[in-house]
Amino acid sequence: MKTLFPALLLMMTLSACETVEGLGRDVKTTGEVITQESKEAQKGM
Repeated sequence: MKTLFPALLLMMTLSACETVEGLGRDVKTTGEVITQESKEAQKGM
C-alpha cells in the first residue's frame, strides 16, 4: 500500500499537467482566432 499510493498520486499529477497544458493551448488558439477575426473586421470598416 505504501508504494501504491505514491505511484497513484504521481499518475494523477501527470495527467492533471497534461490537461492544464492542453487547456492552455486551446485558450491560446482561441485568442489567436479572435485576434485575427477582429483585424479582418477592422479592415472592412
